[in-house]
Amino acid sequence: MRNQRIPEGLDRRTFMKTAAAATVAASVAPWHVASAATAPLAGRAKKSVIYNMFQSNAPVVDKYKILREVGFEGLEIRFRDPEDPDEMRRASEEAELPIHSVMLGSVDNIDGAVDLATAVGATAVLLVAGRVNENMPYKENYERTQGIIRDALPYAEEKEVHLLVENVWNNFLLSPLEMARYVDELDSPYAGAYFDVGNVVRFAYPEHWIPVLGERIKRVHIKEYCREKQNNEGLWKGFDVELGEGSIDWEAVRREFVAIDYNGWITAEVPGGGKERMQEISDRMDSVLAL
Repeated sequence: MRNQRIPEGLDRRTFMKTAAAATVAASVAPWHVASAATAPLAGRAKKSVIYNMFQSNAPVVDKYKILREVGFEGLEIRFRDPEDPDEMRRASEEAELPIHSVMLGSVDNIDGAVDLATAVGATAVLLVAGRVNENMPYKENYERTQGIIRDALPYAEEKEVHLLVENVWNNFLLSPLEMARYVDELDSPYAGAYFDVGNVVRFAYPEHWIPVLGERIKRVHIKEYCREKQNNEGLWKGFDVELGEGSIDWEAVRREFVAIDYNGWITAEVPGGGKERMQEISDRMDSVLAL
């Protein structure tokens, strides 16, 4: 059952009370000892990686087998990946490494992304709901992107593919309350949220977003972010830190995922590399997620 909708007329006192809960983040233990913390996601989270992060000249099926060998349970692919969908599906089946999601990253050609998802056996498409800037007013972007997604939902429902909106740095959906409302107004069991843990850290706390979004969260991206690097070196430099070595309170994040009974895919979205790098990412995921 989906969460109860947030009413359109959210009063200011309730909103301020929620916002006031955003206190300073707790310090994080070193990544190599974080797995000893409480609230493990072992037996709940399914560990995934984005396919193009693996840099290798090996045949597609061999790349899938290597990713399985280093500990991943599934893959996410990009809509623009050059590999043949039939080849990817065959490799997925042979390596026993399912493709769970397709990253579209916009609201353009949603039907095409749904078709690719269907071809490779995925059940979700990642969307980014436009961008607000000096030429695109907030209200217009809200209504325009909702309209596009709403028009695409009947086809997605027919194919049993979820359309999931991700929180990104697009100057839009800047609070979990608004994101929840945006998703609820799409009024479909195949509309949901693709929650990115690291993307909110520069201005908020992921452990505060998770309980608000609740069962709307159908997929999760993880990356790290360091507020100290943000303050000293610039916004984007905050991402230049390994999983478990930044500002995210991973124990609090895990605790909130357990509280909403999240039992789904969690995909690393970090700088990639060869097999050794893939093994390191897999190990770091085990640590911060307590797998």
